[in-house]
Amino acid sequence: MTKRLAIVLTEGYADWECGLLMATARHECGAETVVLTPGGADVASLGGVSVRSAGKAEDASPDDFDVLVLCGGTIWQSDAVPDLSAPVGRFVAAGKPVAAICDATLALGRLGLLDARAHTGNYPGQLPEVVPAYRGEAHYRDQPQAVRDHGIITASGAAPVTFAREILDAIGLGSAELIDYLALYGDEHRQAKA
Repeated sequence: MTKRLAIVLTEGYADWECGLLMATARHECGAETVVLTPGGADVASLGGVSVRSAGKAEDASPDDFDVLVLCGGTIWQSDAVPDLSAPVGRFVAAGKPVAAICDATLALGRLGLLDARAHTGNYPGQLPEVVPAYRGEAHYRDQPQAVRDHGIITASGAAPVTFAREILDAIGLGSAELIDYLALYGDEHRQAKA
Protein backbone atom coordinates (compact mmCIF):
# COMPACT_ATOMS: atom_id res chain seq x y z
CA MET A 1 0.00 0.00 0.00
CA THR A 2 1.32 3.45 -0.92
CA LYS A 3 2.39 5.56 2.05
CA ARG A 4 0.71 8.95 2.33
CA LEU A 5 2.19 12.04 3.96
CA ALA A 6 0.01 14.93 5.11
CA ILE A 7 2.19 18.04 4.72
CA VAL A 8 0.78 21.09 6.49
CA LEU A 9 1.87 24.34 4.87
CA THR A 10 0.82 27.73 6.20
CA GLU A 11 0.95 31.25 4.82
CA GLY A 12 4.64 32.21 4.93
CA TYR A 13 5.86 28.61 5.14
CA ALA A 14 9.62 28.06 4.83
CA ASP A 15 10.27 26.76 1.32
CA TRP A 16 13.32 24.64 2.14
CA GLU A 17 12.02 22.82 5.20
CA CYS A 18 9.73 20.25 3.57
CA GLY A 19 10.80 20.48 -0.08
CA LEU A 20 13.41 17.72 0.14
CA LEU A 21 11.06 15.51 2.14
CA MET A 22 8.26 15.88 -0.40
CA ALA A 23 10.48 15.31 -3.44
CA THR A 24 12.28 12.34 -1.87
CA ALA A 25 9.06 10.74 -0.66
CA ARG A 26 7.48 10.96 -4.12
CA HIS A 27 10.45 10.40 -6.42
CA GLU A 28 12.66 8.02 -4.43
CA CYS A 29 10.08 6.21 -2.27
CA GLY A 30 6.92 6.14 -4.39
CA ALA A 31 4.88 7.78 -1.62
CA GLU A 32 2.10 10.31 -2.00
CA THR A 33 2.45 13.78 -0.50
CA VAL A 34 -0.71 15.78 0.11
CA VAL A 35 -0.55 19.48 0.98
CA LEU A 36 -3.09 20.56 3.57
CA THR A 37 -3.46 24.09 4.91
CA PRO A 38 -5.32 25.80 7.74
CA GLY A 39 -8.88 26.25 6.54
CA GLY A 40 -7.97 24.76 3.15
CA ALA A 41 -6.76 28.13 1.84
CA ASP A 42 -4.09 28.39 -0.84
CA VAL A 43 -0.82 29.72 0.64
CA ALA A 44 2.44 31.35 -0.43
CA SER A 45 5.89 30.60 0.93
CA LEU A 46 8.49 32.98 2.29
CA GLY A 47 10.03 32.85 -1.19
CA GLY A 48 6.71 33.64 -2.90
CA VAL A 49 5.88 30.13 -4.14
CA SER A 50 2.09 29.76 -4.29
CA VAL A 51 0.65 26.37 -3.40
CA ARG A 52 -2.87 25.10 -3.92
CA SER A 53 -4.28 23.26 -0.92
CA ALA A 54 -5.73 19.77 -1.24
CA GLY A 55 -7.83 20.22 1.90
CA LYS A 56 -8.11 21.48 5.45
CA ALA A 57 -5.29 20.65 7.84
CA GLU A 58 -7.87 20.58 10.62
CA ASP A 59 -9.51 17.55 8.97
CA ALA A 60 -6.33 15.45 8.64
CA SER A 61 -7.02 11.91 9.82
CA PRO A 62 -4.66 9.05 10.68
CA ASP A 63 -7.08 6.83 8.76
CA ASP A 64 -5.99 8.61 5.57
CA PHE A 65 -2.29 9.38 6.24
CA ASP A 66 0.78 7.69 7.68
CA VAL A 67 2.30 10.87 9.14
CA LEU A 68 1.32 14.46 9.88
CA VAL A 69 4.09 16.96 9.05
CA LEU A 70 4.01 20.59 10.19
CA CYS A 71 6.28 22.84 8.15
CA GLY A 72 7.81 25.88 9.82
CA GLY A 73 7.25 29.46 8.80
CA THR A 74 6.37 32.89 10.06
CA ILE A 75 2.86 32.05 11.26
CA TRP A 76 3.94 29.98 14.28
CA GLN A 77 5.07 33.09 16.18
CA SER A 78 2.28 35.37 15.00
CA ASP A 79 -1.22 36.14 16.25
CA ALA A 80 -2.56 33.94 13.41
CA VAL A 81 -1.25 30.62 14.82
CA PRO A 82 -3.59 27.91 13.54
CA ASP A 83 -5.19 25.57 16.06
CA LEU A 84 -4.12 22.12 14.91
CA SER A 85 -4.61 20.44 18.28
CA ALA A 86 -7.40 18.18 16.93
CA PRO A 87 -5.47 16.60 14.04
CA VAL A 88 -2.27 16.36 16.08
CA GLY A 89 -4.21 14.69 18.87
CA ARG A 90 -5.80 12.21 16.46
CA PHE A 91 -2.41 11.17 15.05
CA VAL A 92 -0.82 10.83 18.49
CA ALA A 93 -3.79 8.79 19.77
CA ALA A 94 -3.56 6.51 16.72
CA GLY A 95 0.17 5.96 17.26
CA LYS A 96 1.08 7.62 13.98
CA PRO A 97 4.04 10.02 13.80
CA VAL A 98 3.73 13.77 14.03
CA ALA A 99 6.67 15.83 12.77
CA ALA A 100 7.44 19.52 13.17
CA ILE A 101 10.36 21.57 11.91
CA CYS A 102 11.61 25.03 12.88
CA ASP A 103 8.95 27.25 14.43
CA ALA A 104 6.31 24.53 13.96
CA THR A 105 7.92 22.82 16.97
CA LEU A 106 6.28 25.60 18.99
CA ALA A 107 2.88 24.09 18.14
CA LEU A 108 3.94 20.78 19.68
CA GLY A 109 5.32 22.61 22.70
CA ARG A 110 2.00 24.40 23.19
CA LEU A 111 0.25 21.01 23.23
CA GLY A 112 2.61 19.62 25.89
CA LEU A 113 3.95 16.96 23.53
CA LEU A 114 7.58 17.94 24.17
CA ASP A 115 7.40 17.95 27.96
CA ALA A 116 8.42 14.28 28.32
CA ARG A 117 10.01 13.43 24.95
CA ALA A 118 13.47 14.04 23.56
CA HIS A 119 13.22 16.87 21.03
CA THR A 120 15.03 19.74 19.42
CA GLY A 121 14.17 23.07 17.82
CA ASN A 122 15.78 26.20 16.47
CA TYR A 123 17.76 26.98 19.64
CA PRO A 124 17.55 25.97 23.32
CA GLY A 125 15.83 29.11 24.61
CA GLN A 126 13.13 29.44 21.96
CA LEU A 127 10.52 27.07 23.40
CA PRO A 128 10.62 28.49 26.96
CA GLU A 129 10.62 32.05 25.60
CA VAL A 130 7.65 31.62 23.26
CA VAL A 131 5.65 28.89 25.04
CA PRO A 132 5.34 29.78 28.75
CA ALA A 133 3.66 26.43 29.58
CA TYR A 134 6.56 24.41 28.05
CA ARG A 135 8.17 22.07 30.60
CA GLY A 136 10.51 20.01 28.41
CA GLU A 137 13.85 21.73 29.01
CA ALA A 138 15.38 18.52 30.45
CA HIS A 139 14.52 16.67 27.23
CA TYR A 140 15.79 19.30 24.77
CA ARG A 141 18.67 18.12 22.56
CA ASP A 142 20.87 20.97 21.38
CA GLN A 143 22.00 19.30 18.16
CA PRO A 144 21.91 20.04 14.43
CA GLN A 145 20.11 16.79 13.48
CA ALA A 146 16.43 15.95 13.80
CA VAL A 147 15.24 14.03 16.87
CA ARG A 148 12.62 11.26 16.98
CA ASP A 149 11.10 10.04 20.24
CA HIS A 150 7.86 8.16 20.88
CA GLY A 151 6.21 9.18 17.62
CA ILE A 152 7.25 12.83 17.67
CA ILE A 153 9.89 14.13 15.22
CA THR A 154 11.41 17.59 15.64
CA ALA A 155 14.12 19.54 13.83
CA SER A 156 15.58 23.00 13.55
CA GLY A 157 14.94 24.89 10.33
CA ALA A 158 18.52 24.11 9.32
CA ALA A 159 17.99 20.32 9.38
CA PRO A 160 15.66 19.42 6.49
CA VAL A 161 17.84 16.45 5.49
CA THR A 162 17.71 14.57 8.79
CA PHE A 163 14.09 15.69 9.21
CA ALA A 164 13.23 13.92 5.93
CA ARG A 165 15.27 10.87 6.93
CA GLU A 166 13.56 10.50 10.32
CA ILE A 167 10.07 10.88 8.84
CA LEU A 168 10.63 8.40 6.03
CA ASP A 169 12.20 5.92 8.43
CA ALA A 170 9.32 6.33 10.90
CA ILE A 171 6.76 5.35 8.26
CA GLY A 172 8.73 2.35 7.02
CA LEU A 173 10.39 3.87 3.95
CA GLY A 174 13.92 4.04 5.34
CA SER A 175 16.74 2.03 3.81
CA ALA A 176 20.52 2.10 3.56
CA GLU A 177 20.17 3.45 0.01
CA LEU A 178 17.86 6.23 1.18
CA ILE A 179 20.27 7.21 3.96
CA ASP A 180 23.10 7.34 1.41
CA TYR A 181 20.97 9.39 -0.99
CA LEU A 182 20.01 11.93 1.67
CA ALA A 183 23.60 12.11 2.92
CA LEU A 184 24.57 13.55 -0.46
CA TYR A 185 22.85 16.77 0.57
CA GLY A 186 25.43 17.24 3.32
CA ASP A 187 28.43 16.78 1.06
CA GLU A 188 28.84 20.50 0.47
CA HIS A 189 29.85 20.85 4.12
CA ARG A 190 32.88 18.58 3.73
CA GLN A 191 36.25 20.21 3.46
CA ALA A 192 37.18 20.73 -0.21
CA LYS A 193 40.27 18.92 -1.41
CA ALA A 194 43.19 21.24 -2.04
